[in-house]
Amino acid sequence: MRVSVVALGKIGLPLAVQFAAKGHQVVGVDINEKFVELVNAGQEPFPGEAHLAELLAETVADGRLRATTDYADAIPNSDAVVVVVPLFVDEETGEPEFGWMENATRSLAEHLSPGTLVSYETTLPVGTTRNRWKPMIEEISGLTEGQDFHLVFSPERVLTGRVFADLRKYPKLIGGLSEEGAKRATAFYEAVLDFDDRPDLERGNGVWDLGSAEAAELAKLAETTYRDVNIGLANQFARFAGQNGIDVHQVIEASNSQPYSHIHRPGIAVGGHCIPVYPRLYLWTDPEATVVRAAREANLGMPEYTVGLLEGAYGDLTGAKVVVLGAAYRGGVKETAFSGVFPAVEALKSRGAEVSVHDPLYTDEELQQLGFTPYALGTPVDAAVLQADHPEYAQLTPAELPGVKVLVDGRDRTDPARWAGVRRLVIGRSVSQ
Repeated sequence: MRVSVVALGKIGLPLAVQFAAKGHQVVGVDINEKFVELVNAGQEPFPGEAHLAELLAETVADGRLRATTDYADAIPNSDAVVVVVPLFVDEETGEPEFGWMENATRSLAEHLSPGTLVSYETTLPVGTTRNRWKPMIEEISGLTEGQDFHLVFSPERVLTGRVFADLRKYPKLIGGLSEEGAKRATAFYEAVLDFDDRPDLERGNGVWDLGSAEAAELAKLAETTYRDVNIGLANQFARFAGQNGIDVHQVIEASNSQPYSHIHRPGIAVGGHCIPVYPRLYLWTDPEATVVRAAREANLGMPEYTVGLLEGAYGDLTGAKVVVLGAAYRGGVKETAFSGVFPAVEALKSRGAEVSVHDPLYTDEELQQLGFTPYALGTPVDAAVLQADHPEYAQLTPAELPGVKVLVDGRDRTDPARWAGVRRLVIGRSVSQ
């Protein structure tokens, strides 16, 4: 098959490589000229994705994968077009910002050939595929969906850093606007993906047709919103436990020892492109979802709460030298999307602290570009807040933070045995050294 992938980001590029590795001819289109140049040179544009470097080099070298900035080059005569353009959400209003996706949709529609399958993988509010993309593509292309081309929604369900493993591990969900479109999407994804054996799934692993685009859209929103609500509940348990002399981590371990409880871990923040964003897409179409809204608000308040723990243990933070450990939104991933570092730094500054930031994945220049004062281990400091659970921080000791009096570990990552003599607090635990 000839396959076009629109947007070669941290999901789109691994998808393009996966399709090419299965023997298909793949053209990726992206507005980022530097990305396109690197892809055509067989070089990964971003670090951290397992197996991407070798698979990219291999598929480019044998001519199965190339990239372009020109939709007129990428889209015509494709058997399938897969769209993975980012969708942003306004931080203040929660409104979806469709601008980039609309531009991409217009461009692909201008060059769409009859017979093409178009699959949107970007997470969308329920109804977007049918009510926004279908009429736009039809108007611009002059083609009729269900007759001249087929439109489906098939959400990506992978995490950056392990995309290829996740593609094999989880069922591929699809929802068409017509029965024929769903059949074509099923055949397409069966031809470009491999699936691990999953005896735990009654339906088995593979391509799952959910019957409609709306069902597939809701499935992705539901699975990610569940995580946000679950973490919000864990955070409320943690705040209560910490105030009442209870170790919430023991409570969660005990609760999860039977099969009907799956309580997540509490922490300083919920970050990333997915969990903080997709509940807001759900709320946009279901504003009466009070449980979802309450959980989102609870999680948004955790950085402020964590800094409050530090203030309660340390005292007045005016002039105190405080380092925030971790700019990334989660350990081992060089990404700051909706990272808790931003509200944590603001909360500390509002209390008069002198704030610096450390992250083993970022250079001093990169931290400065993010608006932070870089911190070097070994520099005197009064207090610390651990924001990202990088594996390096499990080995951290007070000797690397000379003068530190209080550590608030927002991820329960540090080893308490290494912190004798320093007051160490963990969210959901009232005991500290």
